[in-house]
Amino acid sequence: MATQVSSSRPARSILGSEEYSLYSSMSEEELIQMAIEQSLTENNSGPTTAHTHQKLSASVNTEATAACRNNRPTARQAPMAANTRNRGRQPSAAPPPTPGSNRSIKRYDGSYCNIPLPAEENIVEEAIMKGDVDSLNEIMKSGKKLCEPNKDGWLPLHEAAYYGSLGCVKLLLKAYPSTIDQRTLQEETALYFSTVRGHMDCMIHLLQSGAEPDIANKSRETPLYKACERKNPEAAKFLVEYRADVNHRCNRGWTALHEAVARNAIDIIDVLVKGGAKIETKNCYGITPLFVAAQSGQMEALRYIAKCGADINTQANDNASALFEASKNGHDDIVEFLLAQGADANKPNKDGLLPIHIAAKKRDNDDIVSMLIPVTSRIRVKRSGISPLHIAAERNNDDILEELINAGYDVNSTLSFDRARLYEDRRSTALYFSVMNNNINATQMLLEAGANPNIDILNPLLISIRHGCCKTMKMLLNHGANLNTYISTHPTSFPATIMFSMKYVSLLKFLLDLGCDADSCFKCEYGSRPHPPVEEATRHYDTTYIPERKQPKIVQFCEMISTPEISRWAGPIIDVLLDYVGNVKLCSRLQEHLDSYEGWACIKERSQLPRSLSHLCRLKVRSTIGTDRIKLIHTLPLPCRMIRYLTYDTSNQY
Repeated sequence: MATQVSSSRPARSILGSEEYSLYSSMSEEELIQMAIEQSLTENNSGPTTAHTHQKLSASVNTEATAACRNNRPTARQAPMAANTRNRGRQPSAAPPPTPGSNRSIKRYDGSYCNIPLPAEENIVEEAIMKGDVDSLNEIMKSGKKLCEPNKDGWLPLHEAAYYGSLGCVKLLLKAYPSTIDQRTLQEETALYFSTVRGHMDCMIHLLQSGAEPDIANKSRETPLYKACERKNPEAAKFLVEYRADVNHRCNRGWTALHEAVARNAIDIIDVLVKGGAKIETKNCYGITPLFVAAQSGQMEALRYIAKCGADINTQANDNASALFEASKNGHDDIVEFLLAQGADANKPNKDGLLPIHIAAKKRDNDDIVSMLIPVTSRIRVKRSGISPLHIAAERNNDDILEELINAGYDVNSTLSFDRARLYEDRRSTALYFSVMNNNINATQMLLEAGANPNIDILNPLLISIRHGCCKTMKMLLNHGANLNTYISTHPTSFPATIMFSMKYVSLLKFLLDLGCDADSCFKCEYGSRPHPPVEEATRHYDTTYIPERKQPKIVQFCEMISTPEISRWAGPIIDVLLDYVGNVKLCSRLQEHLDSYEGWACIKERSQLPRSLSHLCRLKVRSTIGTDRIKLIHTLPLPCRMIRYLTYDTSNQY
């Protein structure tokens, strides 16, 4: 009959090479819909049309079955995204399919049409889905072989196990007993499907019929593994009773016990352990079930595994311990239990970090840090090359920082060379981290606890100047920060504090008022002689990067002020500096800057020698007082007019 139909079809229906290339870019769903529309609009309504409908129905139903297995929408369920012409039109409601009549199919324009009944092979699936044993038996009596797999390797037995049709499972096993362990293309068996779907009656019957319980899918997951994953203790119990391998490992090295512990399924854990599951088995990352319990915060599972004798100090391949993972994830109760069981808080991971280090990273981990402080060795902390203070300061965990300070951790501990070199600026103290984060509260806590602000290569005072935070600057200066600090890796002939404040004239004046050295800015080695090109003198001068070797070239003030980023402020900068120096002579380059703009002529005039006697006296008194006391000049027993005079206060009121 099929031959007659093929011969009766007109030749124009056969796709040529041009038509094939045209339709090859279309999806399977679009081709099906287009074929249905074409077949319904053809004038020839003979057996050819009916046969086309039958084939299309089989294709659509096969697609629906495959989609159901993969939990994805079919062409009938998903909207047709290819239709852009009718995007704004509301589709008509789909008429419900009537068994024994037609199936509803959506057209491209949003309307629906009916096609005849499904093909014979899909009637089998419908019978299995409905649990219709009689219909399935009639199909078998008609000579239909139900032991041949489809394109996905699925047998009707797989369908019956998947849908939980016990009667169909019994019928198919009786007719084809050799298919009991036959696998799909994904290596799944009927027992696997019944276990995953939780159909206990089908699973028990398959086991009683001799199904092999240890056949795994392509991910090497057995039915027992899936029973643990789905937290099905009854299924796990039956599988263990039928000698399922409790120590089978999936492709990640996980066993059923790993999976049960991760889900805190105590009843399943009990079944597995009594069935011979190994407590210390490790996955591909070296993780044991106890490690999984600590990592995921499963207290009941942890207690059970520990009671069975699991190693409380187990470590993964990266040397992280169970205590380390519990501290990392903020499981307070787990940390408390592990410590009570004798867990070692001084086992470092491969990076040399201890549990207290990782606990200091996480906000609101105060309780864990407080539990770890008394059991953590300060010597081990020192060997790690980093203090938990550094981590707490870097993460802005002020509560943890305060707790560590109160516990007596050294606020002046520095990063090891290897850890400091991980940062471009070679930072080394917790104070630097706090100032870099502009964390005023943490900075104050560290300074009050005795932090030295002059340890880092790049002084934290310079960072506060870059941020423009006067409050942090004052705190650092009040606690002994070097006002005339230099950067050893970026040598200059003048203080780095002046270099960092050049773009902020008011900030520069504030530092000079406190006694910053302004005279060094006018001590130029070239004097009135020609200067080298600016590009060569200041090339690669980046204070965010600390090179391995010191630069031999010492950069002069006139060279720095000549860079394109600062040269436009050269006049105001020189003007401010002149207020804090005596009889100095400007070098040729500074003279060029003042000559380059007419508005700066008055500044050049001020620089002419000699300076006024009043100005020189003020400088002499300030130098006699000294930079340490000049910061506290308002507290000195001096007349108000004298204080205004020494602080450059030109106002009439004190």
